[in-house]
Amino acid sequence: MHAMTTTTRRYTLSLSCPDRVGIVAAVSDFLATHSGWITEASHHADTESQRFFMRQELLADSLTLDIDTLRAEFAKIAAPFDMKWRISDSARKKRVVILVSKQEHCLYDLLGRWQSGELDIDIPCVISNHETFRGLVEWHGIPFHHVPVTPDTKAAAYAKVEQLYVEAEADVMVLARYMQILSPGLCDKFPGQIINIHHSFLPSFVGAKPYHQAFKRGVKLIGATCHYVTSDLDEGPIIEQDVIRIDHSDVPEELVRSGKDVEKAVLARGLRYHLEDRVLIDGNKTVVFR
Repeated sequence: MHAMTTTTRRYTLSLSCPDRVGIVAAVSDFLATHSGWITEASHHADTESQRFFMRQELLADSLTLDIDTLRAEFAKIAAPFDMKWRISDSARKKRVVILVSKQEHCLYDLLGRWQSGELDIDIPCVISNHETFRGLVEWHGIPFHHVPVTPDTKAAAYAKVEQLYVEAEADVMVLARYMQILSPGLCDKFPGQIINIHHSFLPSFVGAKPYHQAFKRGVKLIGATCHYVTSDLDEGPIIEQDVIRIDHSDVPEELVRSGKDVEKAVLARGLRYHLEDRVLIDGNKTVVFR
């Protein structure tokens, strides 16, 4: 895994497009023409979708163009290939809005990684449907917004969440064990920007109480899944997963306790991959350049 804490300013180019001859040559020639020093390069051709995926990291100071001009000039290269692309600047920290309910482990973990500098991000606010973590969040100097969710107020609540997210000028929304199902409208408005941690190895045991489902099924492995949120519950493109081994002696409470450790690690890795532009969506799958 590549550290995010390097002080060397870099640009990251990530793209996908229909696969064809000449993509790598065109991009490489463009970067070389402008003296771009590539420090990391990854690409993948998917034979099923017939799409090509690429990620390049560049030393910003090596280029003869500023980032706005670089984007404008690259658009001319991208158009003939019908590329979906972006160029991000490490000098601009990604802005992460965290949503949480009553379980603390993922929130604690993300705040700890942020405070230590391991996650080099800005957290403009934390949103919760409970007041439980107001003191913790505000102690860290982060605004806390209590947005209650009831069957009668869901529409207004999700409108408020959307408002807070937009006003925060955020790049990604992280559901750190936020135990509410977002509205389809909210999910559709921010595709590829909402990340969830689900406490099972999807597609097994979707929905509520997956550890209890796993216990009843007698599985020998439990896991966690970090995925993008779509309007289909727990079926969005998967970013990262991991598992731990269990046996017949483990009761549901022990599965929950062990599972929390996996959830924290999987969410942190998945979020890092997203922040570093290592994740490219391919239909309902992802290409992750780790």
